[in-house]
Amino acid sequence: METLTTDRVIIVGAGLGALYAALKLAPHPVVMISPEALGEGASSAWAQGGVAAAMDADDSPESHADDTVNAGAGTVDPQVAELVTRQARDYILDLTTLGTPFDRTAGGDYVLSREAAHSFARVVRVKGDQAGAQIMAALIEQVHETPSIQVLEGTMALGLDVEDGRVTGVSIQRADNGGSAPVMLRGAAVLLAGGGSGGLYALTTNPPRIRGQVIGMAARAGALIADAEFVQFHPTAMDVGEDPAPLATEALRGEGAILINRHGARFMQAIHPDAELAPRDVVARAIYAQVQAGNRPMLDTREVLGEAIKAQFPSVAEYCARNGIDPAQEPIPVAPAAHYHMGGIATETSGCASIDGLWVCGEASSTGLHGANRLASNGLLEALVYARICAEGIARTLPTPSATPPLEITFQDGGTPSDPAAVTELRQTMTRYVGVIRDRKGLIKALGIIARLEAANSDNPSFLNMCATATLIAAGALAREESRGAHERSDFPDPSAGPGKRSEMYLSQALAIRAQACKEQS
Repeated sequence: METLTTDRVIIVGAGLGALYAALKLAPHPVVMISPEALGEGASSAWAQGGVAAAMDADDSPESHADDTVNAGAGTVDPQVAELVTRQARDYILDLTTLGTPFDRTAGGDYVLSREAAHSFARVVRVKGDQAGAQIMAALIEQVHETPSIQVLEGTMALGLDVEDGRVTGVSIQRADNGGSAPVMLRGAAVLLAGGGSGGLYALTTNPPRIRGQVIGMAARAGALIADAEFVQFHPTAMDVGEDPAPLATEALRGEGAILINRHGARFMQAIHPDAELAPRDVVARAIYAQVQAGNRPMLDTREVLGEAIKAQFPSVAEYCARNGIDPAQEPIPVAPAAHYHMGGIATETSGCASIDGLWVCGEASSTGLHGANRLASNGLLEALVYARICAEGIARTLPTPSATPPLEITFQDGGTPSDPAAVTELRQTMTRYVGVIRDRKGLIKALGIIARLEAANSDNPSFLNMCATATLIAAGALAREESRGAHERSDFPDPSAGPGKRSEMYLSQALAIRAQACKEQS
């Protein structure tokens, strides 16, 4: 494998965390590994709700932290919740300075929305449902104007190189399906900011490339993974047959939209006192039950928004229009879809992973903020906070910044294209057996299928990364014999007694669980 060495910090990813960290590292030189053009293919750009922050004078970071802990079903690290929520306001102000056009009132205050499990309206938004795209656009403009940042568009990371217990480099290749012969890129430090794993599921709201590869490459390199079994299913993905599924943002329910079934009956009032604004896991399971019963659940915005939805929530209006739905006249069909991975690479408060020389921020990390059920709109906030923490930590390890020539990489032909049929089977397996409702029989079945697919595609590193993450999710779900937050076991319907516990697992341990599962099936 060809090796290139640079003085630049290597940032894997091009979403919110990656962009913000690159800006905060300036003038230290960085290189970003971006499979798509900047602004495309990152989950951050698809985020509709906004950034949670206590901006109202009657709200407080303490209340925000309490809501975060309560939503997390006993597995949130309260110190991390306090750290992140205490700083939230500063990040809104910083993003505003960087050019993010947050919605404002006539008096200049931020427009705040209430979302599920928040006790207060504290979600700062942009043009109703444009927060992710608009924040990304503002940061991308800043990145283009920052000479210390080089972006390698059309490239993807395949794996980490570890020597003497320390990460020393990242193998990369062209991001097209044919790939290329990999190149080992060695840099001053490595920051993983490459997204979660929702695309491992057949029904997901995540961009097509977000399929657990970053978590998987860290796991295969020996990094500790935490809370892998906790995958959040967004309750109101639009059930219109698209892949990925368009999202009907939670802000619609914050505005008063209701959930009904094909008979026109509301069903959330009998399930939770907060009805449509119950925690996401509660709403997702209720909608899933309606789907399973053939009751065609739908989100009804007609009375509370009517025609105004088209101006206030342009993304939702566009999704509806291209699927022949007029939300002012008819309800929107919905179903739960894999949306956010609370688990990921175990990350200390410093942003460091368990392997020396490796930092992580954003959805690929597991900081302890989200617990078993992420509080709505805390994802972008966490990415911002830990991007800065990582940038500051990395900067302390670097010499005085100096001019560094841009990298010039010529990829040679080679590599192994992915097998679409294998990817499809993997995704269908995760949705069927490791989805909203799980049980031992299904999880053992899933682990056996993943093992078979992995063995048949052992020459494709990207697919191996997917299988590693899928294995960790399924093994973690099998090991957690209780229901907690987003993890629902039909054979263990109640939470275990006592305080909740976070899970920690190395890939080697997950593979041992998988091997035992395969033995049981044989």
